[in-house]
Amino acid sequence: MGSLWRVAAGAHCFLSLLMLQSCWMIGAASQKPPVLMDSQQPQPEYGHSIRLDGDIILGGLFPVHARGERGVPCGELKKEKGIHRLEAMLFAIDLINKDPELLPNLTLGARILDTCSRDTYALEQSLTFVQALIERDGADARCANGDPPIFSKPDKVVGVIGASASSVSIMVANILRLFKIPQVSYASTAPELSDNTRYDFFSRVVPPDSYQAQAMLDIVTAMGWNYVSTLASEGNYGESGVEAFVQISRETGGVCIAQSLKVPREPRPGEFDKIVLRLLETPNARAVIMFANEDDIRRILDAAKRNNLTGHFLWVGSDSWGSKISPVVHQEDVAEGAITILPKRVSVEAFDRYFKSRSLSNNRRNVWFAEFWEENFGCKLGMHGKRPGSPRKCTGLEKVGRDSAYEQEGKVQFVMDAVYAMAHALHEMHRQLCAGAPGPCPRMANVDGKELLNHIRGVGFNGSAGSPVTFNENGDAPGRYDIFQYQINNGSTAEYKVIGHWTNQLHLDMEALQWAPGDASPPASVCSRPCRTGERKKVVKGVACCWHCERCEGYHYQSGEFACDLCPYEERPDRNRTGCQPIPIVRLEWASPWALLPVFLAVLGIVATTFVVVTFTRYNDTPIVRAAGREMSYVLLTGIFLCYVVTFPMIAAPDAVVCSFRRVFLGLGMCFSYAALLTKTNRIHRIFEQGKKAVTAPRFISPASQLVITFSLISVQLLGVLAWFAADPPHTFVDYGEQRTQDPENARGVLKCDISDLSLICSLGYSILLMVTCTVYAIKTRGVPETFNEAKPIGFTMYTTCIIWLAFIPIFFGTAQSAERMYIQTATLTVSLSLSASVSLGMLYMPKVYIIIFHPEQNVPKRKRSFKAIVTAATMTSKLSQLAAERPNGEAKTELCEGVEASVPPTKNTYVSYTNHAM
Repeated sequence: MGSLWRVAAGAHCFLSLLMLQSCWMIGAASQKPPVLMDSQQPQPEYGHSIRLDGDIILGGLFPVHARGERGVPCGELKKEKGIHRLEAMLFAIDLINKDPELLPNLTLGARILDTCSRDTYALEQSLTFVQALIERDGADARCANGDPPIFSKPDKVVGVIGASASSVSIMVANILRLFKIPQVSYASTAPELSDNTRYDFFSRVVPPDSYQAQAMLDIVTAMGWNYVSTLASEGNYGESGVEAFVQISRETGGVCIAQSLKVPREPRPGEFDKIVLRLLETPNARAVIMFANEDDIRRILDAAKRNNLTGHFLWVGSDSWGSKISPVVHQEDVAEGAITILPKRVSVEAFDRYFKSRSLSNNRRNVWFAEFWEENFGCKLGMHGKRPGSPRKCTGLEKVGRDSAYEQEGKVQFVMDAVYAMAHALHEMHRQLCAGAPGPCPRMANVDGKELLNHIRGVGFNGSAGSPVTFNENGDAPGRYDIFQYQINNGSTAEYKVIGHWTNQLHLDMEALQWAPGDASPPASVCSRPCRTGERKKVVKGVACCWHCERCEGYHYQSGEFACDLCPYEERPDRNRTGCQPIPIVRLEWASPWALLPVFLAVLGIVATTFVVVTFTRYNDTPIVRAAGREMSYVLLTGIFLCYVVTFPMIAAPDAVVCSFRRVFLGLGMCFSYAALLTKTNRIHRIFEQGKKAVTAPRFISPASQLVITFSLISVQLLGVLAWFAADPPHTFVDYGEQRTQDPENARGVLKCDISDLSLICSLGYSILLMVTCTVYAIKTRGVPETFNEAKPIGFTMYTTCIIWLAFIPIFFGTAQSAERMYIQTATLTVSLSLSASVSLGMLYMPKVYIIIFHPEQNVPKRKRSFKAIVTAATMTSKLSQLAAERPNGEAKTELCEGVEASVPPTKNTYVSYTNHAM
C-alpha cells in the first residue's frame, strides 16, 4: 500500500507540473500571432529535442549530456553514450521506414529528449510524452483580439525507447505507467525494474543486473578471490546492482564483502580520494566490484592514480564500464587488468557506415550534432559555437573515422533492438486491428498501451546482431554477456580483449588473461591465505572468508576444511594429517637391549641349574646329596629351572601357545621353589618344636610325606591356572594405550597376551604367599645351629628373595604410565625371577656342589644317631648360644656341660642331616 501511495502522490505532482507547463503554453499562444505556430518556424518547446514526423510517434530518452555541476542541469556532451545511441535510434527508424515488410505504408516518427544523465531532469522532460493524453480547458483563455486561442497539437507518443540509466528509467516508468505508455530500455539493468507489479509497462532488451551480478560473482570465484569490496554510484542502478551481488554471494557463499562504498550523486571535492583511501583500509580486498556510472568510474581511476595505487586494485566493472574508452582515457596504467562485463553484442557494420557518412549538411535533424562535431574534431563552428576557446574553426569537410577516432558504442545494438521490438509489436498489432490492410486505419488512431505491451512481451525475432530478442513475463531479456579484460600490449597499445562469455554459466579463457609482468596467475584478493594440509580454518566471527589456521594436533586429522576429527583408537594421523593410518604394532624383540640381560641371566641360570642337577644325579647316593634331601632338592631345582625358563615365553612373540605357557609357568616355577622350601622349613620347625616336648619324631617328616605336602601346595597353583584357562582362554590383543605418546609419530600398539596387572598379581600372589610363609619359618628356625641343618641358608635365601621382590613391586607398578612400560616390566619381572632362582641356587646348592667336586673328603658317611641324641645336641647348642650372650668367661659352657650325659663325647664339627637317624 505504501508503494502505491507513493506512486499516486508522485503522479499527482507530475500532473501538477504538466498543468503548469500547459498553462504557460496557453498564455504564450494568447500573446503571439498565429503565424508563429507554423511548423516551418523554430518552436520553443522543441529547442532541446529531436522531432521526426510520422504516422506513429516513438519517444526516446538518451543521455546526450553528462550531469551538470553547481546547479546546472546539463554538463559536457557524451559522444558515445549520447550521440551514438541517439543516432542508432534514428538509423533504426530509417531502416524500418524503408522496410516494405515491416509496418508497410506506415511511417515511424520520433520525439527524442536529452536526460542529461539526471533522473529529475529526465522526469521533467518526459512530461512531453503525456501532453497529448491530457485534455486542455481553454474556455477562460482569449487572444488579444478576443478570439479563442489556437493550441498546437502535441505529438501522441505510443511508446518510449529508453532510458539509459536505471535511476532515470525508474523515475520515468512511474509516470508512463499511469498513462499506459509502454517503455523499452536499451541499457537499464537494475534488478528493481524486474518487479512487474510496480513497473508493469517497463521492458528491456538487456538482461537485468541479477544476471550480471551472478556473472560477476562467477568471475570472482573463477579467479580464486573470496574477499572483495563493492563500489556503487548512488541511485537505482549502482545500489541495486551491488545489492544483487551481495545477496547472491551470501546465498552461494564463498565470497565475502570487505566494504560496500557509495559514490554520492553530488560528490564533494576530494570525495573520490577519500573513497580510494577507504578501500585501502582493507588491503587484502584488492578486487573491487564496481556498479558505477561512466563519470564515477573515470574519477575513481583518476583518484587511484593520484594516490600512487596503480596496480593495487583489481577492478571488476559492470556493463556501465563495458568496453568504453572514455573511462580509461589518460589512465590506462591504473585500469590495466580490469575485467569488465557487457551484454553480448556484436558491432553493427551497417551503423558504422551510416555514422561515418554523417555530416553537418546531411544530419540537420539531430540538433546536437553540431556540438558533437566541435567536440569530436576539436574545432569551432562560427561565432555561436560551443567551444569558444578552440584554436581553429571547423571546415565542415571533416569526416568521422578519418579525421577522428571512432569505435561503435557498446549499446548501439540494443538501441536498435529496442526500436525493432517496438516496431514488431506495432506490426503485429496493426495486422490484428487493421485486418492486414496497409497504411493507417481508424483502429490504430488511438493505440491501446496495454494491448501494445502484450504484443511487446510476445515478440521474438533476430536482432541487429543476429541474436534472438525475447522477453520473459517480467519484461527482461535473457542473460548473455561478453567478458573483457583491459590489456596493455607491447607496453603501449591498450585495448579491451574478449576473454570469455557468460550464458547461464561462465566460460572463461584463463590463458587469455594478462596481468602485470611476472604474474602468471591472477593476483590474490583473499582475506586469509589457504591453510596448509593438516590445518583447519577457524573462521573469524562475522567474516566467513577470514580465518586463522590451526593445526590438527595430537591424534586429530583434517576431516574437512573447518574440522579436525579424532582418528580411531587403533589409528594415528598420517604425515600430512589428511587421513588416518594404522598404528604400527611392536613387541619385545630378542635383539632389544631390554631382552639381552634377562636372556643372558636365564641362559646362565639354566646352565648352572643343569650343572647342579647333573652333579646331584651323579652323586645321588653320597652323604651330602642325601643330607640335602634328594627328593625335595630335585623339586626345588625344578622350580629354579622353571624360573629361568619362563624368561623365554615372556620375551617370545605373543600368540595363543606362548600366552598359554606364560600363564602356566609365570607362577609355577616360584610355586615349585617356595613350596619345597616351605615344606623344608616347616619340617625343621616341627622337628625342633617337637624335640622340646618329647623325644618322639613328629609326623609327616619322611621324604614321601614331604613330597605329598609339596605337590599339594603346587596343586593349588595348578588349579588356579586351570580355572583361569576355563574362565578366559588365552589370546593376544594389541594394547594401543601403553605407548600412546603425545606425538602420534611415536605411538605404537603393543602386541600382548591378555594378562592384566590383576591377573599377574593373582598368578604370583600365591607364590609370594608361600615365600612369605617360608620366610616366617626361616625366622623361627634361625636359632637352629648350622652344624646340624640348612635352616640358616634357607633363611638367608628368603631374606634376599624378599628384598628382591620388594624392589620389584615399585619398579614394576611405578612404570605403568611410561611409554617403555612393556619393556621395563617384562625385563623387571624376568630379572626378578632369575635373581630369585639364582639366590636359591647359589645359597642352597652351590656350597654343596663345591664340597662334592672340590672336597670329596668331606662327603663321607657318618654314624647314625638317634633322634633323641640329635635333638639333645641341638638343644644344648642352642642353650649354649643363649647363655654365652648372658655370661662371660666361659661360665655358661661350664654350667651347661655339667648337666650333659658323660656318654656324649665332644666331637669336631660334623655335617649332620636329619636323614642320618632312624625314624
